[in-house]
Amino acid sequence: MFIKSFVLVLFFAVMLGVGIYCRRNAGDVHGFVLGSRSVGPWLTAFAYGTSYFSAVIFVGYAGQFGWKFGVASTWIGLGNAFIGSLLAWIILGRRTRLMTQHLDSATMPDFFGKRFNSTKLKIAASVIIFIFLIPYTASLYNGLSRLFGMAFSIDYTICIIIMAVLTAIYVTCGGYMATAINDFIQGIIMLAGIVIIIAAVLNLNGGFMGSLSALAQVNDPTVSDIPGVFASFFGPDPFSLLAVVILTSLGTWGLPQMVQKFYAIKSESDISKGTVISTFFAIIVAGGCYFLGGFGRLMSDKVDIAANGYDSIIPAMLEGLPDVLIAIVIVLVLSASMSTLSSLVLASSSTLTLDLLKNTVVKDMDEKKQLFFIRFFIIIFIAISVIIAILQYKSNVTFIAQLMGISWGALAGAFLAPLLYSLYSKKITKASVWCCFIFSTAVMSANILFNSYFPAVIQSPINCGAFVMLAGLIIIPLVSLISKKQEQDVIDEMFACYEHKVLVSAKDALGEEIQ
Repeated sequence: MFIKSFVLVLFFAVMLGVGIYCRRNAGDVHGFVLGSRSVGPWLTAFAYGTSYFSAVIFVGYAGQFGWKFGVASTWIGLGNAFIGSLLAWIILGRRTRLMTQHLDSATMPDFFGKRFNSTKLKIAASVIIFIFLIPYTASLYNGLSRLFGMAFSIDYTICIIIMAVLTAIYVTCGGYMATAINDFIQGIIMLAGIVIIIAAVLNLNGGFMGSLSALAQVNDPTVSDIPGVFASFFGPDPFSLLAVVILTSLGTWGLPQMVQKFYAIKSESDISKGTVISTFFAIIVAGGCYFLGGFGRLMSDKVDIAANGYDSIIPAMLEGLPDVLIAIVIVLVLSASMSTLSSLVLASSSTLTLDLLKNTVVKDMDEKKQLFFIRFFIIIFIAISVIIAILQYKSNVTFIAQLMGISWGALAGAFLAPLLYSLYSKKITKASVWCCFIFSTAVMSANILFNSYFPAVIQSPINCGAFVMLAGLIIIPLVSLISKKQEQDVIDEMFACYEHKVLVSAKDALGEEIQ
């Protein structure tokens, strides 16, 4: 108990210290929300990765999909690395940074508002973020309950409140820069922790080959009649596996808290470095989490899925570890949760303040008032998420759990296609963006209320989320063909940022040698 408590206290002390240290960088809105667009590649890449992977991934998704797909669930982690990280940085990174700086937009709703010259579109995007990010924020606490129950004899509610208060303090003090530095520290903990935990857990079952051999002996006739299917390349259900890969990988392209990381990149070289660092981080953390979860079936004698759900699988795998390793696990999951929580509440509060209140509800909002409201809403968002998480834990409200599950699909479905096309095409129309917003949020909301009326293939929130994301990629160009285009001179001026000439050194670009 002393070891675990000491590690936790040290971890919290470092987080608070960073928040206080970064107060000097949070004196204005751009400094607080974007770190003055001067964040280097390591901090940006780790901020991206730690915002991506939370306790939901480590405890919930790794356990659930590892149980369903076996070691084939590792494909989800690899998809997260190469689609959700590598391709996202390559396709979105540079253009997002250039266009958002050119339009002087600090949030995703503000980008849509200025890109299509529509205040209503900006407000709609803000409302979508407000509605669907709060339940997503609350879901971050879920994975902590069983781990704290396993490691400490204290009430889960107290753990939630402590985590929330500490996150609120360092985010309100230091803003984006404090979040980025803490994400870097937390990312290092996650990298080291996941490697140590995988080695320790596999060692309990005779190492990698011993664990794989044992998994090959597991059979579940309700899932598949194929012998050794849970140790196979694509698992028992390749189609559902693909849907999970699409949702959790491609989905990051449309999540505001993820895309906003590109706004703050400092330079061109930082994008190249950040791409490599972020991809490596995702391979280790996401690949490691899902790889570990793939051996969950070996815990069949220790877990009761019907009674305790999939969240009980990973804790059961960790119960036999020494106290030092348990302490590492607790800090690892806390790191994953707090980093994602800080990104979500910063994105939510800045969006609500800058896009919904400023110049609409509150007129003449100066810099000081903007910072006040952003900090105020950070506290409000965290408080609401705590209340939702405690209510779910105490009463097992299934509706809340379902809402958490569809948040990712609704947000990514609404924003992915509009953002992607807006950065690359001059022909995209405001009407097409409206159609994508309405279609995605309506379908995902209906998936909660009228799930049984949906076709069987998209009754699952995972499959439905993947469907709306892919549908958006078709809706945007089709509607743009038949709807009113923006004025050509206006759109040309927006895209002029990509044509601006810059001078670079010879090491960055080849040129003709001067005779």
